[in-house]
Amino acid sequence: MAHTPHAPHPTEVDDFPARQQLHGACGRTADRAAWLEQRETAAKAVCGHCTVRVECRRYALTTREPYGVWGGLTEIERHRLLADGLRRPESVHRG
Repeated sequence: MAHTPHAPHPTEVDDFPARQQLHGACGRTADRAAWLEQRETAAKAVCGHCTVRVECRRYALTTREPYGVWGGLTEIERHRLLADGLRRPESVHRG
């Protein structure tokens, strides 16, 4: 007889963020904000040497990419740029 995996119970999915915070690596970090900032800083460092940074940034702004660092910009930085009406990714600080 073949084993049929069961679908996850709704509460198994619904409480994932809480379980992730308890059991995930980020949840075990004493200062989660500092951990997230370190990840952003590391991602931005990679972008700083990238030859397609401007194109990547333009893509993220054009598609309104909601997550992560793209072209050296965080989602918050991209949101601010779009809210301010700046559409030229080349004019943004290239950090």
